[in-house]
Amino acid sequence: MPHDITLIATIAAGFGLAMIFGLIAVRLRMPPLVGYLMAGIVISPTTPGFVADIGLASQLAEIGVMLLMFGVGLHFSLDDLMAVKRIAVPGAVVQIAVATLLGIAVSTMWGWDIGAAIVFGLCLSVASTVVLLRALESKGLLKSINGQIAVGWLVVEDLVMVLVLVLLPALAGVLSGNDAAASGRDLGLAMAITLAKVIAFIVLMLVVGRRVLPRLLWWVARSGSQELFTLSVVAIAVGVAFGAAALFDVSFALGAFFAGMMMRESEFSHRAADESLPLRDAFAVLFFVSVGMLFDPAVIWTQPLKLLLVVAIIMVGKTIAAVLLVLAFRYPLNTALTVGASLAQIGEFSFILAGLGVNLGLMPAEGQSLVLAGALISIAANAALFSAIEPFRAWAIARSSLARRLEQRDDPLAALPMTTDARLLNEQVVLVGYGRVGRRIADALREQHIPCVVAEQNRERVDQLRREGVPAVFGDAQTPEVLIQAHIAKAAMLVIAIPETVNVRKMVEIARTLNPEIAVVLRTHNEEEAELLERESLGTVFLGENELARGMAEHVVRHFGRGAPGGASWPHH
Repeated sequence: MPHDITLIATIAAGFGLAMIFGLIAVRLRMPPLVGYLMAGIVISPTTPGFVADIGLASQLAEIGVMLLMFGVGLHFSLDDLMAVKRIAVPGAVVQIAVATLLGIAVSTMWGWDIGAAIVFGLCLSVASTVVLLRALESKGLLKSINGQIAVGWLVVEDLVMVLVLVLLPALAGVLSGNDAAASGRDLGLAMAITLAKVIAFIVLMLVVGRRVLPRLLWWVARSGSQELFTLSVVAIAVGVAFGAAALFDVSFALGAFFAGMMMRESEFSHRAADESLPLRDAFAVLFFVSVGMLFDPAVIWTQPLKLLLVVAIIMVGKTIAAVLLVLAFRYPLNTALTVGASLAQIGEFSFILAGLGVNLGLMPAEGQSLVLAGALISIAANAALFSAIEPFRAWAIARSSLARRLEQRDDPLAALPMTTDARLLNEQVVLVGYGRVGRRIADALREQHIPCVVAEQNRERVDQLRREGVPAVFGDAQTPEVLIQAHIAKAAMLVIAIPETVNVRKMVEIARTLNPEIAVVLRTHNEEEAELLERESLGTVFLGENELARGMAEHVVRHFGRGAPGGASWPHH
C-alpha cells in the first residue's frame, strides 16, 4: 500500500490475536490475560512470522494504563487514600527495601557489580498497576478496605519509582564508581528538583484541578452531546497524564490517577467512569500484549536457575514481606493475604527502569531479559494466587492455632471498651461500614438519638470514631467475633452499608444465627443483585437509583404544594 499502516497493523494483530488466545485461555480455565500475553509473544521479534511495532504497542499500552488509573481515581477519593496512609506509606517503603535487598543478594551472587544489583533489585520491587487493579476488580475487592490498602500501597510505590527514575541518571556515576563527588552534587540537586516538581503537581491538582475539572465536565454535560462528553473524559484523562509527565516528570499513571481523583468531585463522575470503561478495557489488553512482545523465551532454557530465583523473589519474597507488614499493623490474616497477593507481580515500572538501567550501562541486557521473564510468569500466575487466598486461609485456620490467633487478633480496637454505656448496646443498630453512606446513616441515627455500634475494617477510622465517643469495633463483619463484639445478639437492626455484596450473605447468616429476630437492611447498585437478595429474604434492599428517584419525586411533589407521594408504591429494588 502507498502509505504506512504500521499503527493499524499493530492494533489489528494485537486485538485479533488477543481475542483468539484469550478465548483459548478461558476454555482451559485460565485467566484471559494469559492469552493476551501469548498473543504478544506470537507477534514479537523472537518468534517467526509477523512482527508488530513494539514502540507503538508500548505507547498504546501506556494509554490503557492512563485510562485505568483515571478510572481508579474516579472511585478512590483523597479521603480513602489518607485513611490508609498509616499502613500504605511505611508498608510500601519497607517492602520496596526488602525486595531490593533480595535482588541485590542474588545478583551479587551472580557476580554483578553493586550498580547493576541495585537497579535489578528495584526492578523486582514494584507491582504492576494494570494487573493489581484487574485482579481486585475481578474479585469485587476494589472498593473494600483490602482494595483501598492495596491501591494506596501501589500509589506510594509509584511515587517512589518516579523519584528513582529521575535520580538514576544522576546516580549513574556513583553506582558505576566514576566521578563520585560530581555525582553526589548532581544527586542533591536532582532530588531537590524532583521533590519540588512532585509537590508542585500535587498542590496544583488539589487547589486548581479540584475546582476546574468538575466544572469543565459540567460545562460539557450542559451541551447535551454524548460524544462530546465522552471525548472530554478521555481528553482530560490523557491530557492531564501527559501534562504531568511533560511538566512535572510525574508518571503518566500517577497523573491520570490524580485527574480521576479530582474529577470525582463532579456529580457526573459515575457517568465519566462508565463512558471511559470500554476504552480502558480495550487499551488494557494492549498492555498485556506489549509485555508479551518484549519477552524472549530463550531465557527460560538458557538461565533457568536465575529465572527461578527472580520469580521466587517476586512471588514469594515480596508476598511474605507484605503479609508480615500488614500483620504487624494488626490487620487480620485475610487482609494480609489479599494485599500480599496483590503485590506478587511486577509490571510497567519494572520495564521502564530495566530499560533505563541498560541504557545507562548500569545493568547487563541479561538483567532486562530476566526482569521481563519474571514479569510474564508472575502476571500469568497472579490470578491463580488470588484464587488460592480463601482456600489457603481456610486451610490455615483449620490446622494452625497461630493462623486462628492472627485472624482473631488480640486487638484493643476489636472489642468495645468496658466503659461503653450499656444503654447503647441494647436495641441498637449495628452499622457495617463507615464510608460515605455509612457516615450519613450514623449521623441521622445520632440526630434521632438511636443507639448505633459501627463495625469497620479500617483501623484508623475505628480509632477516630472512638475518640469522638462513637462505639466502634475493628474487623470484618463476616466473622462471628466482630458481630459478637458489636453485641448483635441484643441489636434491633443490622444495616450493611458497604458497597460490595460479596460477603453480605455470610454476614446476614451469622447475624440471624445469633439473633433470629433481627431486622436487616442492605444496599446495592445492581438491580439483578437487589432482586436476588430479596428473593433469598436476606432483608430490605435499597437500590441507589430507586432512592435517588424517590428523593427527586418527593422534591417535585413538594414544589407543587402537595403532600409527599406516600400513597405511591416504591419498590426497594
